[in-house]
Amino acid sequence: MKQKNSETILTASKEFDVRFSEVDSMRIVWHGSYALYFEDAREEFGRLHGLSYQLYIDNECPAPLVELNFRYVKPLLYGQRARIDVTYRNTPAAKVVFDYEIHLVDDNSLIATGSSIQVFVDHNYNLMWSNPDFYEKWKSEHGQI
Repeated sequence: MKQKNSETILTASKEFDVRFSEVDSMRIVWHGSYALYFEDAREEFGRLHGLSYQLYIDNECPAPLVELNFRYVKPLLYGQRARIDVTYRNTPAAKVVFDYEIHLVDDNSLIATGSSIQVFVDHNYNLMWSNPDFYEKWKSEHGQI
């Protein structure tokens, strides 16, 4: 954790090996695999910082993805070892925003960047316009308010 002004910057990282099932016929990571890498990063973030999917489930407050962006800088290839870094982007709006960077482990070169946005919905899947109580509590406990 780092400090930015009075706000705590929350991050997580996870290393992974590119598996054969994640590449196309040219041995380049298939674009759809990046969504899975970002998901792995969100789960690692949740494990480290207490914002797990189980917390959403326990509070009966799903937070589906509504936006997912990728920017490819250079190819990621079968057999390479990479690291995904995820950073929580605080916002007062009723949503959860993350930024991502994928780097090669051996030389730290940048492979891809991206972001995701999740929104809160109630038990009838209607959009919630304010943050649910459990999320406000989490934000307070983690220096985001």
